[in-house]
Amino acid sequence: MKVLIVKTSSMGDVIHTFPAVEDALRNRPDISFDWCVEEAFAGIVALHPAIKSIHKVAIRRWRRKPFDRSTWREMAGLRHALRTAHYDLVIDAQGLLKSAVVARQAGAPIAGFDRCSAREPSATLFYQRKYAVPRDLHAIERTRRLFGHALDYQPDLSMLDSGIVPSAGGLSGIEGKTAFLLHGTSREDKKWPVEDWIETARQLVAGQFTPVVTWSNQAEKRVAEAIAGAVPRTALIPKSPLSEIAAILGRSTLVIGADTGLTHLASAFGLPTVAIFLATEPGLTGPRGPFSSTLLAPAGGKVTPTEVVEEAERLLALRSEAPA
Repeated sequence: MKVLIVKTSSMGDVIHTFPAVEDALRNRPDISFDWCVEEAFAGIVALHPAIKSIHKVAIRRWRRKPFDRSTWREMAGLRHALRTAHYDLVIDAQGLLKSAVVARQAGAPIAGFDRCSAREPSATLFYQRKYAVPRDLHAIERTRRLFGHALDYQPDLSMLDSGIVPSAGGLSGIEGKTAFLLHGTSREDKKWPVEDWIETARQLVAGQFTPVVTWSNQAEKRVAEAIAGAVPRTALIPKSPLSEIAAILGRSTLVIGADTGLTHLASAFGLPTVAIFLATEPGLTGPRGPFSSTLLAPAGGKVTPTEVVEEAERLLALRSEAPA
């Protein structure tokens, strides 16, 4: 059976789908999976060894130039590629109108959430198979249940495995323990103060860790340089392709991150990961992993560097005690 997964974005949403793929592989070894995803996150999907082909969409870019000839050419190319793949089933794991429109291009039956379960009920107009999944569950569990309904098995929710493998590469020239500090995030109210990142880096150095920072825009560059300037043992990684950052991240000893996609990735890799949530609620979309923890700032309060480092030490000890 040949199945196409449609989960185009965001990075965290893509990562939350991997455990459902692992469930399906355990329960339905007759199935092969392809994936349709935003071009920016194709490298993330490629981390899962069971995904055969990756079809890239560029919805964000296409929306900026809806009448451009190249846009129409790329959309036609996607439709042709999906049709000629001859899928037996498409699972729209996103439940949005845009993802449903993409799913329809494959010309195969589409399975998805029902009207009460989908994020955008209008998407269900495109589905031939619709399944009720409670909306008050974590995104990972919702997707696992959807796959189970669509592919006729009962997922074992006591297990959590993403199945992804870090790509080749890593941080060369640095020996010993590394702690990747993911300070960048999309919203100002989700950003931890730079002074707290600096103090965290200092405490990590005292614990014989090498802090690692990087950046993807000028605002993040200023923060990364401030951390590296205040704590000279910090390794400053220049702006790099997502695949290269993922390779370095996947081989880190410890990860401390804001509410951002790379924090979800670290958690999915099974790394000791401390997520710092300041303005968002992690309940239904926060990082999940065997050695992952979320520190949520109390109303009117803050998360301190000492709390973060202590939680990191707890997770590191937990991992060291876990069976190999």
